[in-house]
Order: sequence, then structure tokens, then C-alpha cells
Amino acid sequence: MATREHFSSRLGFILISAGCAIGLGNVWRFPFITGQYGGALFVLIYLFFMIAFGVPLLSMELAIGRASRRTLARSFEELQPQGTHWHWHKFWMIAGNYVLVSFYSLITGWMLFYCIKGYMGEFGVNTPADVAGADFNAMLNSPSSMFTSMLAVTAISFGICACGLRKGVERITKPMMLLLFVLLIFLAARSFTLSGWREGLSYYLAPNLEKLTSAGLMEVVTAAMGQAFFSLSIGIGAIQVFGTYMNSSHTLANEGFTITALNTMVALLSGLIIFPACFSYGVEPGAGPGLIFVTLVSVFSNMANGAFWGGTFFLFMLFAAISTLIAVFENIVAITMELFTTSRRRSVMINFVIIMVIGLPCLFGFNYLSDVHPLGGNSTFLDLEDFIISNNILPLGALCYACFVTFRHGWGFENYLKEANTGEGYKIPKWSKFYYRIIIPVAIVLLLINCYITVFG
Repeated sequence: MATREHFSSRLGFILISAGCAIGLGNVWRFPFITGQYGGALFVLIYLFFMIAFGVPLLSMELAIGRASRRTLARSFEELQPQGTHWHWHKFWMIAGNYVLVSFYSLITGWMLFYCIKGYMGEFGVNTPADVAGADFNAMLNSPSSMFTSMLAVTAISFGICACGLRKGVERITKPMMLLLFVLLIFLAARSFTLSGWREGLSYYLAPNLEKLTSAGLMEVVTAAMGQAFFSLSIGIGAIQVFGTYMNSSHTLANEGFTITALNTMVALLSGLIIFPACFSYGVEPGAGPGLIFVTLVSVFSNMANGAFWGGTFFLFMLFAAISTLIAVFENIVAITMELFTTSRRRSVMINFVIIMVIGLPCLFGFNYLSDVHPLGGNSTFLDLEDFIISNNILPLGALCYACFVTFRHGWGFENYLKEANTGEGYKIPKWSKFYYRIIIPVAIVLLLINCYITVFG
């Protein structure tokens, strides 16, 4: 087996893996559903699922990567028992990476567009939400603006990957993630100087049993479980690839807890930025892109030094998005290198062209193809691609990992424990086999069923 690059430090591994897990959904969805479903009570339920399901699933991907020293392209072949065909699953899991970046690169481009727009003072003064919404729609109706932004972030991310693990991905992502956390803490601390910080904090985190009961306990539990599951990007080998580069000094449950803690910290602090600002300026908080590109733009336009605060917020969002993009691109590049025995530079160039091309339907779905509604209603190609990855490939991929690790005709739980418990830190007990083999797969299946009920019910 060829010698693989390794991270120069544990901090590099932790920050890059956390960067892969930290996604935009943590910023524009987690705060909203926390306020909607009971504040601190919802957070407690969410934390339970992050520990109960997120950490085990993270450790599974990392264990397969570290044990095989292979990406998704060859890891199943390396570990599967002779005569079994687990490797057939890799093809749709690899395809999931391309589906994800086909729309995620476009959204990352939006962040770059608005970061520049913010620092240039183009949010205006006292801009109402409807005007901010019109500006956002103007961007969506401009294919050239979106293509240029998408091209820029894709070229930058692939350029970093082209330089290799240590000289590119680690050297750039590590300081970028540290700066992301500095910006996050800075913006959250600044929120406490706003007039509406008490009301915003109360709406966000005060325990609210009435909201929990009015929504229904089952709905709240399902929302918390879904958010915990999807926030870690498990199921397409994006975390696994970093297992191939890590050393064996720490147990994988230990590393999983650390990555999960950083992921959760970003989610919680994002709410501290958003809600005090909304309540200070009398703007109703929403969810999804409208919260970021409409509501908050209106808020920043009302602030003193709004150009600085708005630009800085979108800089934070850009770092959060581009860290995930680099991580998934690194997975795609490494898979291509391993699958076709090609160089890193050639893999980068080929995949750069592929991703720019497959991103076009999502881009044109807001303008030239706006009359096409793949899921009915007002849905766009972005909604379709998000549905394919979030409601299908990610949970099915996670289910595949769980079954491969725990089933007798897969890698086997004993082999998983041996790898996961190597190093210093928390050890996964042998008696947890029933939980890993039955409870986790059943929970994933139930989540899959609920996803379809939510979309088509």
C-alpha cells in the first residue's frame, strides 16, 4: 500500500473534520427551530441525539478510514470479508458527494457575493425586508453574477486541495477555522450590546414547555434527531477520508465527542448572533435563506457601522461554507486518485470541470429554468438536490456504515472496537453491540420514513 500523507497535528485533524461537519444548516436552521420548539428544552433533546447517534456514527466512518487507510473508493474492498459485496454501495455514496457540491458550491458563492456586497456598503440604510428580498431575487435572476461567484469559490477550494493535505488543506483550513471561531465569538459578544439582547436570548434559549407541548413531543423529538443527524454530514465518506490521514494516538469516540462539541458550539453561538439582532430592530426571525439574505440584511442596514458588521457576518458564513466545500472536495479528489490511479493535480482539474458543469441546473433553476418544479409547488433544482442528498443518500449511507460495522457478514463489531478504542481517551464498551447493531439502524430507518412523510405527506 502506498504511503499516505498524515496531518501534522491533532489540532489540524480536529479543525478540518469539524469544518466538514459545520454546515450552513447549523447557522440558518438550528437557531430557528430551537426558538420554535422550546428553547433550552429542545437543545437538551438535540444534545442527547448528538451524543447518542452523532458520536457513534462519526466514530464508524473514522474507524473505517483509519483501519483501511483508504477512501470510499477502496475501503470496503480492504475490510469486507471475502465473497461479500459491500463495495457495491460505494458508487451511490460517491455520487452523493457530487450531488452535495453541485448546490453547495452555488450557495457558498452567494456568501462570497454578499460578503463583498456588505463590506462595500451596498446593504443600504434602514432597508426594509421587502427591499432586501428584492435584492436577493435580483441576484438569483442574474446567472452571470452567481456563476462568477460559484466559479471563484470552487477554484479557490480546488486550488487549496491541489496543494496536498499538509501544504494545502491543513495549512489553509486550520487558520481559517480558528478565525471562524474568533469571528463567531466576536459577533456573539457584540450582540449583548444591542437593546433587544434580553428578548432575543429569552426567545432563543429560555425553557418553554408551552412551545414544546403545542408542537407535540414527537414532532420536537423528530426535529432534534433530524438536525443532529444531518448536521454532521455522515454517510458519504467525507469524514472517513480524514480518518485515513490521522494517527492512532486517540480513541475515535474521543475524537467524535470533540468534533461534535465544536459543531454544537457553532450552532448555539449562531443563535446568539441572530436573535438579539432581530429583536433589537423589530424584525421577525425566519428560517432558511430568507433569514440570512433578507432578514439579517435588513437588520444590518439599520445598525451603526452596518457595512462592517454585515460584511463580517457574511465573512463568517463564507468561512463556514468554504470549510465544508474544501473537505468534500478533498474527499472527491482523494477518491478519484485512488479509483483511477491518477495524480492529485489531474484529479483536481477533472473534478473542477465536472462540478462546474453539474452545478448549472441548480444555478439556472432560479432563472432560465424557474418554470421547472421537480418536487411540485414552487420547488427548484436546489430543493430536488437537497432532497436527494439530505433525505436519501446521507441517511442510507449512514445505515450502510452502521450495518457494515456491526453485522457478522460485514467488517464486524469486534474489528470496529479494536480500531475505535486504539489510543488514549474514552473506550466504547463491548456491551454496546446491541445498541450499535439494532437501535442505531432502527433510528435511521425511522428518520428516513419521517423524511418522506414530511416531504410527501
